[in-house]
Amino acid sequence: MAAGPSPENRPEGPAAPRHSALEDAQGLFAGTVMVSLGLALLQHLGLATGQIAGLALLVATWTGLGFGPVFFCLNLPFYWLAIRRMGWAFTLKTFAAVLLITVFSMVQPKLLTFGTVSPPVGALVAGIVSGAGLLAIFRHRASLGGVGVLALYLQDRYGFRAGWTQMIVDAGVFALAVFTLPPGAVFYSVLGAVALNLVIAINHRRDRYIAM
Repeated sequence: MAAGPSPENRPEGPAAPRHSALEDAQGLFAGTVMVSLGLALLQHLGLATGQIAGLALLVATWTGLGFGPVFFCLNLPFYWLAIRRMGWAFTLKTFAAVLLITVFSMVQPKLLTFGTVSPPVGALVAGIVSGAGLLAIFRHRASLGGVGVLALYLQDRYGFRAGWTQMIVDAGVFALAVFTLPPGAVFYSVLGAVALNLVIAINHRRDRYIAM
């Protein structure tokens, strides 16, 4: 999930072109739509995912609260790190992306439903679609908050791939899912998370994409 190198880590040469405000808006909208579609597919199948979204799904299951409000609230503590380490522009765009996911998750059941979906196929498709959406969000210097903020900071600061950071966190989330979901659902959920993180780890490289 590389978001492009920090200014001090950029390669020598011409300055990297910046995205315009319209390009940022389009990228964030398209990215959050794709992630929302992946989440809707996972929810339809009774599966989980990783990161703050996965934790929000588990909390919603445990408490009966809606996913959207839980997801929004769990992200609040991470904005402090985002402001201090990534700047106001990154933080505001991240807040907008989180808000869009929250709104989309609340209106999705009225606008989009699914029929019969094979769990392994659905998990893979959800992972790939969500991974592509996250790539779009990250490449416009934003994230979906939570672990994404920490992962992008570690990548920009230390070169540690964001995808690997998220895989580590996913392991903890799925350890909790074992006590909540049936074994088969946990297996397919892990399958989807691996697909998502592989898309990010392989495709999101700061040495290949430096536009901000």
